[in-house]
Amino acid sequence: MTINLHGRNAGIRDETGRTGPGRAVTGRSEAERSEAGRDGAGRRGGGRGRWLTGLGAVGVGYSLSWIAGLSVSAPSPAFGASGRQIVAAFAGHGAALATQFALTEGLPAAGIAVVTVALASAARARGQITAGQITAGRFALASGLTAAIISVLQFGLGLLLATTSSPGTAQLAYAAVNRMDGGKMLALAVLGAAGAAMTPLPKWLRITGIALAVSIAVSGVVYLLLLSSLAAAAGPALVLLLIFITGCGIIIGMQNGAASRGDS
Repeated sequence: MTINLHGRNAGIRDETGRTGPGRAVTGRSEAERSEAGRDGAGRRGGGRGRWLTGLGAVGVGYSLSWIAGLSVSAPSPAFGASGRQIVAAFAGHGAALATQFALTEGLPAAGIAVVTVALASAARARGQITAGQITAGRFALASGLTAAIISVLQFGLGLLLATTSSPGTAQLAYAAVNRMDGGKMLALAVLGAAGAAMTPLPKWLRITGIALAVSIAVSGVVYLLLLSSLAAAAGPALVLLLIFITGCGIIIGMQNGAASRGDS
């Protein structure tokens, strides 16, 4: 408490034992006030960086990995290419192909798994916890982990494509990768729909989940049936997927951080 007696000069003794007109008694030493000031400044400064939590970094890393993978110059034969055409297209591009599969299938598999587990946990920990929320969390967990497992298998097949010179093996592996892409897309459609039902997520991210579910389900059918003429439909779906996974990582990471600070 600060006492100044209505602004009048008063001989009040301060902490050092000296007296003087208009001196104030604060009840804290200079060292304590200095330490409190540093703490307050640290809290104010730290608030600006809280959006990039560990989980947020995983979400951002997911998008960066995909962008880096798409920037790698690697051949992409048509769905109906023969084994000989596939081998000829990939010849001399083994390293680029392996790198692309690592960046678009291998690393993203880990990102999907981590964000999915966090999303399912958020459905049970925050917001209005209802039977619908719990069910949505379970669907998100099952579909997200399924997509991650498929992505890992695709990475393995990608490494096989990067090294094989057998037309038969190449054709089977390439067709499997594309059809598995279709299955993964359908699993991610379920993930998007489940996320849209979760109240801990902000409205814009739930709307993104709905758009993702619709667009990537269409792309999934295209890839399952190997419809080359409609393969471009995967482009908008991929953009929505990157926004959704990255957004979930950042938002849930911020919520987890706020909850931790509230408990401490």
